[in-house]
Amino acid sequence: KEPIKTFSVGFPDREGNELSYARLAARSIGSEHHEVVITSEEFFRALPRLIWHEDEPIAFPSSVPLYFVSARAKKHVKVVLTGEGADELFCGYNRYRVTAWNQRLGEAYSRVVPRFARDGLSRTIDGLPWHARRYLGRTFLALSTDPRTVFFENFSVFGERALHEILVDSAALQTHDPFEDLLRCYEEGSGGILDRMTHTDLQTYLVELLMKQDQMSMAASIESRVPYLDHELVEYVVGLPAECKLRGWQTKVVLREALRDLIPAEIRTRRKMGFPVPVGSWLRGPFGAVIDEFVTGPRATERGLLEPHHLRRLADEHRSGQAEHGTRLWLLTNLEIWQRIFLDGEDSEAIMNRSIGRAVAA
Repeated sequence: KEPIKTFSVGFPDREGNELSYARLAARSIGSEHHEVVITSEEFFRALPRLIWHEDEPIAFPSSVPLYFVSARAKKHVKVVLTGEGADELFCGYNRYRVTAWNQRLGEAYSRVVPRFARDGLSRTIDGLPWHARRYLGRTFLALSTDPRTVFFENFSVFGERALHEILVDSAALQTHDPFEDLLRCYEEGSGGILDRMTHTDLQTYLVELLMKQDQMSMAASIESRVPYLDHELVEYVVGLPAECKLRGWQTKVVLREALRDLIPAEIRTRRKMGFPVPVGSWLRGPFGAVIDEFVTGPRATERGLLEPHHLRRLADEHRSGQAEHGTRLWLLTNLEIWQRIFLDGEDSEAIMNRSIGRAVAA
């Protein structure tokens, strides 16, 4: 009988590389395993073409490796199965446990510690160096426990304060709440905070992930299917108690237990890593010229949408190591490339060969 075929993708960098675990999983099931290793240059050179395929700025850096592994799979199969939906169903994301922890401890903290002391500590944290503020500023010591603050604002790339700083015209924020749709989904959910968070992500975040999955696989001319989103499985898992999904710091509890005898313990018990792409370190190192071209360059700053001095501050802080703005700079890079393709009418291949090529060569 022909063995099942499996495919994984990674980078030469040690940061975010899970290829060894993919090999272990493949050996455990006896699959015919295929690996794709993408260099940082291949990653950036492919970006304009993939933005064209998505028809919008690419929010998820993982879209790029997803395209490459889809292209490799196309050489061997016509349809692939992927894991989208498992994190939303089984409480796999780190933000679920962090938010539950923040809310539980934050409510006790609010009952015990006087308001003036809490406000004073919050101001102290706000004035700390970025590396300390990065962690303490995302805990109950600095946040209120309402869902808008502790969940949506806390895990957004550009929170409301950041939007006011970066937008030339931030007046629209006075009449439009960027979290309006998310809060509505949260309120429409039932049960406790974990049930409401996963309900919200199933209605919003997962929709974007599925769109990304479909666009990148179709760009490689291959079909993808999502077995975790079989409606009977979704209906069953949604009805399970929250403690079957998140227990203490362990995520996906019931799924890990169900697979106890099927996958190696090294995989089943390890902490979730996600699909990290080392964009931040690339932009801080050999591909800093990408920022110069698409974030702080004259074409980007002269559009009149974003504050040039704030763009330069983000770039300078990231390069110097004062702060980690890799995700923000990634989004801003994508926004500018998208505008050049769809507003300025530039050919994506021309951008790839000229602008990206120049940045890569630098």
